[in-house]
Amino acid sequence: MESQWEFGEFVVTTDSARLDEYLIHKVLSESYWAKGIPREIVARSIRNSLCFGVLRGGEQVGFARVISDYATFAYLADVFILEDFRGRGLAKFLMQCIVQHPELQGLRRWTLATRDAHGLYAQFGFKPLAKPDRFMELHNPDVYNRPVSG
Repeated sequence: MESQWEFGEFVVTTDSARLDEYLIHKVLSESYWAKGIPREIVARSIRNSLCFGVLRGGEQVGFARVISDYATFAYLADVFILEDFRGRGLAKFLMQCIVQHPELQGLRRWTLATRDAHGLYAQFGFKPLAKPDRFMELHNPDVYNRPVSG
């Protein structure tokens, strides 16, 4: 079931049919966190996540996706607002929609990674890891720059 919220002339929607995969891929493939990501990987990530599109009319101006089991855990990823639309409160409104989404209530843990938006996420209760020694990662930062073997 899709959800939708209004903010002036903008709409946040979870209707994946309204997402502009071309735009999402363009932004992500140029981002510091997903540089060079292939289009088919972006499409698969959208299919397998709860996605939030920020639209003005039919034009997409922002995006975020949540990877979750809808019971205990959620990971917030790929959050962006196009540069021409920043400074209007859209990122904050997008975050409000995400954390208030009915299917994401009662989760024990949310995580995310950011280089430069700590202030935004702190407004929604995100903090640095309390016990970073308990967390581990398997990180492959060059995965999109290597030929796929098969």
